[in-house]
Amino acid sequence: MTAYPGTERKLVLAFDIGTTYSGISYRRVRFILDPGEIPDIKGVNRYPGQEHAGGDSKIPTVIYYDTDGEVCAVGAEATSEEMADEASENDWHKAEWFKMHLRPNNPAARQDNLPPLPPNKTVVEVMGDYMRYLHHCAKIYIQDTHPGGIALWESLANNANFVLSHPNGWEGAQQVQMRRAAILGGLVSNEDAGARIRFVTEGEASLHFCVRNGLFGVFTRINKSGGGVLIVDAGGGTIDLSAYSEKSSSEYEEIAPAQCHLMGSITVTQNAHTFIQDLLDDSKYADVVDHITECFDKSTKLRFKGADDPAFIKFGTPKDRDVDLGIRSGQLRLKGADVASFFDPSVQCIIQAIVEMRQASLEPISHVFLVGGFGASDYLFSKLKQALERLGLDFCRPDTHLSKAVADGAISFYTDHIVSVRVSKRIYGCKCDITYDPNDMEHVRRVSRRFIGLSGEASLGESFSVILPENEQVSEKKEFRKNYVRRMSGKPPAQLTIAIVIFCYRGHDSNPQWLDVDSDNYSAFCTVTANIPGSCVVQRTSSVKKYYEANFSIILAFGLAELQAQIAWEEGVRIHHLPSCPLLIVTALFRVKRRGVNNH
Repeated sequence: MTAYPGTERKLVLAFDIGTTYSGISYRRVRFILDPGEIPDIKGVNRYPGQEHAGGDSKIPTVIYYDTDGEVCAVGAEATSEEMADEASENDWHKAEWFKMHLRPNNPAARQDNLPPLPPNKTVVEVMGDYMRYLHHCAKIYIQDTHPGGIALWESLANNANFVLSHPNGWEGAQQVQMRRAAILGGLVSNEDAGARIRFVTEGEASLHFCVRNGLFGVFTRINKSGGGVLIVDAGGGTIDLSAYSEKSSSEYEEIAPAQCHLMGSITVTQNAHTFIQDLLDDSKYADVVDHITECFDKSTKLRFKGADDPAFIKFGTPKDRDVDLGIRSGQLRLKGADVASFFDPSVQCIIQAIVEMRQASLEPISHVFLVGGFGASDYLFSKLKQALERLGLDFCRPDTHLSKAVADGAISFYTDHIVSVRVSKRIYGCKCDITYDPNDMEHVRRVSRRFIGLSGEASLGESFSVILPENEQVSEKKEFRKNYVRRMSGKPPAQLTIAIVIFCYRGHDSNPQWLDVDSDNYSAFCTVTANIPGSCVVQRTSSVKKYYEANFSIILAFGLAELQAQIAWEEGVRIHHLPSCPLLIVTALFRVKRRGVNNH
């Protein structure tokens, strides 16, 4: 880990907001940076309501709201038996697994049977309330554990930076909502949210964790011929896979498009719930299926080791007995093979994803590292190890706190920034008109849409112009630029306002050209706007009429976790770049607001 290069002390808080409660939880990693100091990553290890006197480094992702929508209990305080009784008596509403309501709205990211959000609450509001609670816990912990903690917090909190991690499959829409939640939660103001919040994918944060814990050093010594490492972050809601190769001790390159699958540990719990519900249907225990499932989630799931031995779910008292159902002394006995079937979809998903990423990788992959809270499951680890070693892969997991991987790694990301090249996962571009070509059969098929443009040329609309290709290695400084022209009739404008919708294509065509082909896989990603001075608008004359046109470029940069977009144009001897800013949501699109700063 490198020394902090700044010139003033800095407080950085990394929030790893997990999907589940009880076992897979939030991580807050906190450290204070002095100029030139090697930062020491520390965790917030004590929260209100925890059962262990010494605290713990995780809390459940749970919030209770009363009937007026006010927060009543959060985290460990929301999971006690006393709180459950109070919630039931007062008709409180429980918010859990709410992170998954942020998931992308596409078929690959759909997930059924998620607990609903509380009435009249949006996922951004719930996430904001949770972030507020995390921020409060960090404040209390720092004030209580550091000498002069109160003064220390007061001197640094107002300028603190935040690193928010998210699954590999999340994009601009999810980042926008997370940033809004941080504003609602009081972490930052609307004005400085762009400067004080950074995003990192869970896959890249896991890479930093592995490097910090020496795993890549071990790999390098074992495999001196080079090659890549695949990191599997198995969490509560998602399985995130990322592949990297080491170029130097402080530089790594992504070598395959990252993947994200909604097959985390909650899938195991959901499968268990379905099985138990079918088993106990029409019995006197049908009303306690949710409680039994919760007991499975808290203990049985974590202890399960294999299909050969039965599993037991302790949920009741010694008086609870029904031999036909497998219930004795308040315990439900399940066959090991049945419990294994709860895990199998996740296991097979991970194996298949690893096979696909090896095929897509730009370099050979020989090692796989398993991290994340779900990665602590001995059954998951043993099944993956068995399958992957048959594929010739070396498979291991760090001998440390797996569930802290993303939170610790997010802090390392802030200071070290070791990934210099990333791989684009999607195709990005825009809609444009093109010149009609009678020799191109795709054009001929669309001849009914042919029109004569202002330039006098026969043209076709609804063409898709690719700006950023898929599976492209992109350095942080690399820009993808395409030139376009906007034509208009009428009077020359004193100022030309241009608004370009950037589309994301998620289909299987490596070179999509038409928006009317595979149209369901196109979605509006953001809208880039610019005000071009009238002095840059040129008068033209064609066989049709007099018209005006302006030339400009669209620039996309994909070197960081957030996709950046710009519009550039030439004015005299200067090239004007409107600076990229965090995407701000506007109705169904995202708008990049710019202040018109000129870069010469």
